[in-house]
Amino acid sequence: MGLSDIINRIIETKEGENLFYYNILKNFNTEGGWPMIVVDSVVGAGKSSLMSILEEEGFISFPEPVIDNPLLEKFYHNRERYSFPLQIFFLNRRFKHIKEAAKIENSVMDRSIYGDVIFARMLNENGEMSNVEFDLYIELFENMIQHCHPPKLMIYLECSVDLGIKRINKRGRSYELIVEREYWERLNKNYREYFADYSFSPILRINIDNIDFENNLKDKEYVLSLIRQTLKTI
Repeated sequence: MGLSDIINRIIETKEGENLFYYNILKNFNTEGGWPMIVVDSVVGAGKSSLMSILEEEGFISFPEPVIDNPLLEKFYHNRERYSFPLQIFFLNRRFKHIKEAAKIENSVMDRSIYGDVIFARMLNENGEMSNVEFDLYIELFENMIQHCHPPKLMIYLECSVDLGIKRINKRGRSYELIVEREYWERLNKNYREYFADYSFSPILRINIDNIDFENNLKDKEYVLSLIRQTLKTI
């Protein structure tokens, strides 16, 4: 019986408890901390835009590895075929990026290794990543995460599925437009579960359903003020 089978069996016997994310988060190295800010969210919520805004404030940005990713578009056309190699690609790049960001006092990351497991878990749940592949992914993830310390601040941009899809349609990436609504619903559900269990670093949750920090100056200043105030308390 593999790790994924054990986890699924435990979850079935503990109704209402998300033991998978709880157990994963226990593996982080919580001794000390790293000086970066991490911005995380579902696809389309605006984390890259917020990272760019923080870059204007003097932070050093570490973009998500999507531009030079040879697998991302292929994945959206055939998730079962490319889910495992894509997640290994992301895991490796995010481990590399966070080690680099840890050396910089004012770095900000667009996603990170901390939440990478959300996608792998979702793909395994939906049968698009096999249990054997998922077990190997988890083994690699846990080996890497033991060498990672908590970020100075985790920013979670929370949004509804409808808003996420609206923003995805607006930016018009062809490989995202072919994805069915159920995929975005599962992703949103897994994000909410993960961050319900996330407590190993300071976290700022910002619901963006009724704000537009990209195009509205007042909303932009509101979000920046939340971040500044949170950083002062750390």
